Amino acid sequence: MHLPEDGKLLRIYLGESDRHEHQPLYETIVLKARELGLAGATVLRGPMSFGANSRLHTAKILRLSEDLPLIIEIVDTEENIQRLLPYLDSVMQGGLVTMEKVQVIKYKSDHL
Repeated sequence: MHLPEDGKLLRIYLGESDRHEHQPLYETIVLKARELGLAGATVLRGPMSFGANSRLHTAKILRLSEDLPLIIEIVDTEENIQRLLPYLDSVMQGGLVTMEKVQVIKYKSDHL
C-alpha cells in the first residue's frame, strides 16, 4: 500500500473499560479499521487523564484505575478515514475523536 505525502491523522480518545458488545472498544475499532483496509492503527495507553466529566483517571499505585486512558492513532488518506467515521459514531458512547493534517515521511513494511 502506498500513502500519499499529505495524509490525515485520526486520533480517538477513550477509556480502557469502554466496551462494545462485551468486547474492549479499542479492539473492535482497530479490527474494523483493518477490515476497511486502513493503513494501520496503534493503541497507546496513558498513565493519567481527565475528560468532559473532569473525572481523573490515573495509574498511581495508591489509586489504581481500571479505566486508564487509551488513544488510537490511525494515519491514512482522508477518504479512507471518512469510511471509518460512521462506525465510530455507532459504537462510541463517549470520548473524543480528532483529525488533523499530517505529512507522511515514510510508510513501508519491514517484511519483504
